[in-house]
Amino acid sequence: KQPRDPLAAFFTPTRLTFLAPSASPSPSVLVFPVINMGVIKSGKVVLVLSGRFAGKKAVVVRTFDDGTSDKKFGHALIAGVDRAPRKVTKSMSKAKIAKRSKVKPFLKYVNFTHLMPTRYSVDMDLKKMVDENDVKEDSTQVKKDLKKVFEERYLNQKDLKNEKKATGNSYFFSRLRF
Repeated sequence: KQPRDPLAAFFTPTRLTFLAPSASPSPSVLVFPVINMGVIKSGKVVLVLSGRFAGKKAVVVRTFDDGTSDKKFGHALIAGVDRAPRKVTKSMSKAKIAKRSKVKPFLKYVNFTHLMPTRYSVDMDLKKMVDENDVKEDSTQVKKDLKKVFEERYLNQKDLKNEKKATGNSYFFSRLRF
């Protein structure tokens, strides 16, 4: 049995009950952790807390701290792993390794309150590859390019020189178990 991930506690909100001055209990209130937005920067590995991709890991491509004309709140463009690669061992053939190393990426604009930063960061330069105009018009080509970059980075993890980036890379491609 796999040990529980320590980050899984952030996905189960804490229930707090507040008592009204009349001493009658009010309904329980869900409390999520408060996040400092200055921590979320380009290249940081984050966890998505709500929505379709809740519980998935992603990399911040670009941040919009003050918002934009259509989204008037702080948000970020993230590129993440919807379906993580499966475990690979030495005894597997090259064809099997290639098949198990497939990644399904996603690309999304997300409000800062729905992201939880981790202590890991990766040195993938996705700003040049992901253009905001392409994301809004036709994201299928951008997703195909992301898939190539993610799969290449997953297969070439041993080539990373910086130990900090290597641990962030291995964390990014592992499934979050909770």
